[in-house]
Amino acid sequence: MFEIKELEKEDIQKVIAFELELRKQEPDTYYWEPDEAYEKQLEQSFDDPRFNTALSLIALKDNRVIGRIDASLISSRSDATCFSAYLDWICVLKSERHHRTAQALLNALRTKCKEQGVGLLIALMANNDEAKNFYNNMEDASIHDTGIWINIK
Repeated sequence: MFEIKELEKEDIQKVIAFELELRKQEPDTYYWEPDEAYEKQLEQSFDDPRFNTALSLIALKDNRVIGRIDASLISSRSDATCFSAYLDWICVLKSERHHRTAQALLNALRTKCKEQGVGLLIALMANNDEAKNFYNNMEDASIHDTGIWINIK
């Protein structure tokens, strides 16, 4: 069994261990390493006001992270109600998939979003069959357009 909780500063070492394990289990999927710079940035994010709209949850099993979901409220003056949120990332260790961990993370995020007044969660779909299958089977979700990535120079 696992539990879902908000990511807190004291969870950083568990998150780093999770990130390292992800790369062992799927070496061709994740292309950057969770190095000291990443750890420092993650730690600093808890004191940085730019992250005030971040929603980050982790799934813990036996006191180790087995899954993570990250989203952000979309605050734009064109939508002055902050009705939307962006699902940035959802990932579960390959060895822990098919135990409904991703669904539990997503349901917990939906609850957090609802508490914040969010009615629409927007996500970009990863380009792999497992992700497509996950999103195709998600309750109350519909696939629309593909995303556009614009680099800011």
